[in-house]
Amino acid sequence: MKLLFFKLGDQTMDFTIESFFNPHLTLGSTRIDSIISVTSSNLNTVKSSANAKKAIVFVLDISGSMYDRGKIDMGKLAIRKCIDLLDEKCLFSVIAFQNFPKIVVPMTPVNRNTVGLAHEKIKRLNVGGGTRMSSALEMVLDQFKGLDDAITYVQFVTDGQNNPNDKKALLNVLSACEGKFQCDCWGIGTDWHPEEIRMISNCLLGSADAVPDPNQLEIHFKNALTLTMSKGIGDVRLRLQVPKTSKLLTVKQMSPEIIDLTKLAKNVNEKIVDVPLGAWGTECRDYHVAFEIEAQSEGEEMMACRPKIIYIENDSEILIDGQRIIATWTDDESLTAKINPQVAHYTGQEELANSIREGLEAKSRGDIEQATVLLGKAAKIAFNSGNEEVTRRLKKVVEIVDVEQGTVRLHSKNKLDDRAAELELDMGGTRTVRKRSSTSNNKEDS
Repeated sequence: MKLLFFKLGDQTMDFTIESFFNPHLTLGSTRIDSIISVTSSNLNTVKSSANAKKAIVFVLDISGSMYDRGKIDMGKLAIRKCIDLLDEKCLFSVIAFQNFPKIVVPMTPVNRNTVGLAHEKIKRLNVGGGTRMSSALEMVLDQFKGLDDAITYVQFVTDGQNNPNDKKALLNVLSACEGKFQCDCWGIGTDWHPEEIRMISNCLLGSADAVPDPNQLEIHFKNALTLTMSKGIGDVRLRLQVPKTSKLLTVKQMSPEIIDLTKLAKNVNEKIVDVPLGAWGTECRDYHVAFEIEAQSEGEEMMACRPKIIYIENDSEILIDGQRIIATWTDDESLTAKINPQVAHYTGQEELANSIREGLEAKSRGDIEQATVLLGKAAKIAFNSGNEEVTRRLKKVVEIVDVEQGTVRLHSKNKLDDRAAELELDMGGTRTVRKRSSTSNNKEDS
């Protein structure tokens, strides 16, 4: 396996790529599933963040419903607290939106004067009007013009459902924003649609979560900002070198949470596909990548893919090679029946997310029996895989009677508390845990 080292300030960093899969396919099989694990290490987060230019935009919904339960006050406070955490090598902007957006603070360097002025402008924000998300993202895109050398990041908070007439415009602007910045989204309160903010965060390689209690928004903002400030490299991509006999079926980030990246994959040429991975610090992420290949005869081998990591440094492309993913066809069932532990683990984590989604859908349509079965199944998978975060969220919706059997009972709560717990579970159901392994059990190319 090849490693590449480079200097970042006075720190060194390296990427490693491991591929996990069962290389043995039954005769006639055409699909191979793999987990590609990417790790970056030796990056001192404090010093790297001081050397990596960052531009951050805070986007706040100021529609009329934000007045309820003090949501607007908590939103303004959270942004002001985060601005105070930025260092003087950052740029920042603040955008407020309802039916139309407005620039509260244009993109500006962090210093005593700009921060003080931003505080005063944010304090004076008033609420009113509806919710049109596309307009805010269009304005964000404009704020990042000319900042191609910066790690660009957005914090987006809304409390309501998007204007139905904005659907097409939102899809168009998301397409324009892809690859330009990463965006974390929060739904504050309980009157918003998970699908809308999840769509934004997935397209823009961010995370999305529910904040039913407005008082908790500040801590969510601060935690996410701290993670962003630790990033040292922007626009990392997974490059998949595939022969003409191989077709990419799906690519999903599986850790730290499940994000379907298939639609974001771009063909560089007929043999190369690039998948954006966003900005990186010191971290590990795992990806499920599946291919369709032409079935061969007994004992024949075929390469499905060679994964690589690629990014730009000093206007030059840096490329890191990974292991080839190679399939061999055999009629030996003792070989083909084996499921790679990494593949099996993340298959289970995806089943967990699906059980939660389907269970909540069953609950919403009044099918309590089906909801109980599905959420019980989710509780069992979460427990067996050690997914404590999802278990914590599940316990707000169900009482776990027997976790090993997957037996649960739905909680009886008032409508507001019930909705809040469901939103937290819905948004957190895609959080996963990693299965660690010191080495892969696959063939490496020499």
